[in-house]
Amino acid sequence: MDNHVGNTTRNIVDTKPKVTARDVNVYYGEKHALKNVSIDVPERSVMAFIGPSGCGKSTFLRCINRMNDTIPICRVTGEIKVDDRDIHDPKLDVVQLRARIGMVFQKPNPFPKSIWDNVAYGPRLHGLARSKADLDAIVEDSLTKAGLWKEVKDRLQDSGTGLSGGQQQRLCIARAIAVDPEVILMDEPCSALDPIATAHIEELIDHLRSRFTIIIVTHSMQQASRVSQRTAFFHLGILVEEGATEQIFTNPQETRTQDYITGRFG
Repeated sequence: MDNHVGNTTRNIVDTKPKVTARDVNVYYGEKHALKNVSIDVPERSVMAFIGPSGCGKSTFLRCINRMNDTIPICRVTGEIKVDDRDIHDPKLDVVQLRARIGMVFQKPNPFPKSIWDNVAYGPRLHGLARSKADLDAIVEDSLTKAGLWKEVKDRLQDSGTGLSGGQQQRLCIARAIAVDPEVILMDEPCSALDPIATAHIEELIDHLRSRFTIIIVTHSMQQASRVSQRTAFFHLGILVEEGATEQIFTNPQETRTQDYITGRFG
């Protein structure tokens, strides 16, 4: 048991942090939505953010690829680094940042284009392929990694919106990994899916963590315990506790974590 981890962020075992956050605060107008969050996210692993609705977990997730920049009343303070590079550096291209840090949303949102075009869109936009053959190879590789190639290889020109919900979400994951990101953010990626499609996505997350750093927001504690190596518990805009997933679920250091996990609130 990893009891020593507690809610410290220093004892991340065996792997260097990919993402580091220090004293991150988020304000929506007058509302102080996220308070002094400091955390290290280890490289090539899955970290789950858990907590009741409105606790700040999705707000923090959106800080990591600067999606909150798109909300006029939102203000973010503090420091977030990816590989020691400050994501708020004025010289940093936000478009390039979002290519490095892919995002998969709660509701599958394929473009109203062909399956092939959905996956080829990012590599084409970022100039990652010299030819149609290069794009074909990226599309096949991304769909294979997303566990979708065998199901769609004979209908790549069909619309992505014609796929089932679970297939659409895997298409969105293929679209995210087609630009070879370093981090993949997933905001409740299974909440709109049935149990079988959810199991597919969970298997996929487990498979992808050998190549990518994955951060997943989930309402499902069972899902967090199945897919993640580390878990962070948020409550009322505060990061209450972070540690090895097994330790958070079996021996949390904080009473609020214990109360949430045992269903006393949330």
